[in-house]
Amino acid sequence: MSWQSVIGLEIHAQLCTASKLFSGASTAYGAEPNTQASLVDVAMPGTLPVPNRAALDKAIAFGLAVNATIARHSVFARKNYFYSDLPKGYQISQYELPIVSAGALAVRLQNGRSIDVEIQRAHLEEDAGKSLHDAFHAATGLDFNRAGVPLLEIVSAPVLHSAQDAVAYLRTVHTLVRWLGICDGNMAEGSFRCDANVSVRRTGTQKLGTRTEIKNVNSFRFVEKAIEYEIERQIRALENGETLVQETRLYDAAAHRTLPMRSKEDADDYRYFPDPDLPPLAVTDADIAAVRAALPELPDARRKRYIEGLGLPDSDATQLCADKATADYFEAMLGALPGQAKTCANWVLGELAAALNAQNLAMESTRISAPMLAGLVARIADGTISGKTAKDVFAAMWAGEGDADAIVAARGLQQISDTGAITAAVDAVIAQFPMQLADYRTGNEKLLQFFVGQAMKRLRGQANPQQLNALLRDKLRSD
Repeated sequence: MSWQSVIGLEIHAQLCTASKLFSGASTAYGAEPNTQASLVDVAMPGTLPVPNRAALDKAIAFGLAVNATIARHSVFARKNYFYSDLPKGYQISQYELPIVSAGALAVRLQNGRSIDVEIQRAHLEEDAGKSLHDAFHAATGLDFNRAGVPLLEIVSAPVLHSAQDAVAYLRTVHTLVRWLGICDGNMAEGSFRCDANVSVRRTGTQKLGTRTEIKNVNSFRFVEKAIEYEIERQIRALENGETLVQETRLYDAAAHRTLPMRSKEDADDYRYFPDPDLPPLAVTDADIAAVRAALPELPDARRKRYIEGLGLPDSDATQLCADKATADYFEAMLGALPGQAKTCANWVLGELAAALNAQNLAMESTRISAPMLAGLVARIADGTISGKTAKDVFAAMWAGEGDADAIVAARGLQQISDTGAITAAVDAVIAQFPMQLADYRTGNEKLLQFFVGQAMKRLRGQANPQQLNALLRDKLRSD
């Protein structure tokens, strides 16, 4: 009998706030250990937490973007467990009454299908500290800078059935939180990470199997590999007659395997109860309306507008809308070149994307602004330079030599469109190669490109290619 995997993701998105969830301490990344841990963060006696309003607004923004229910009344609870890097001995989270519940997110899969993934809840909680293990000295240090950093935990229903679909959903959430500006999505710094709950069951059955949780995976590739391994491990164990244990596991990327970390707790084990130091959060209709008014056009809506309104292919629209900075760049470029959506998309997804990727840069760090790139494309459109020359000009722009007009003028790259000059070059080439001319006229039309190359060489590569091809065809066919 075959098996079906069942996957749900718990995504932890660190919210882009200047201060922590319950204190005024900074959330900046990379500070010296324990320099951004306030008395509130380390739970010193007599301190009281105060909720961060900006974090609440960002949670509401996410809820609105996934058409979820926004709770007018939500409660912070104490989640009790012991870790050495959890200074309070409990984590302030939300349990029975989260700020966001019952949403859904449309996810486009690699095979062209689209699925709606149910989001059961998204709740606010504080992050723990960080344990730093020193194997050489057999010691562990504790850094509480991250303690109290605001997280939005986004919990999907167990409705995903392959590692590939799970990663597609994870990428969609990653795009959305960055698009909304609520999370920077930096997986290397741990500001976007996920736990994957994985189980398997016989195909056709409804009862879920024993699940394991793969903890804190922070790259798309490792999430996919970890889930694939865990599915195979569970199937192999069940077919061998073994009993699976509900547990938390870690993914070892070097060995490509998951390893047991601890037995998996259920909600009862955490002994949730409302935090007595924090009153319930009250959200009004006016609060929600203010957040809704500030929402940008969402990625799926913009993608559809690019396809239906601008006539872009689905593939182009999807790539442009994978990142808000890229989509905004495209729109700024199109504003300077109305009616040339496809040409703008080609340059953004082609030369510009290649230059950024070559130096591992984000769109925000591009060396060529949208108006500058529009200026380059405009010189192709008006015949000043050819498409081939434009790539050389782009490279010079990327190197910081100025805008397109300045580079074209300085290097004398203006395209030759003078019919007399092109005709003279064509006549000279035809006279120089009589044998090739005879071969062409007896049916070897591939020699056309030979003549084009020779004429371009005479004209230093600056001839208008359309004019040159037309003149050559006429001359080569005439007696």
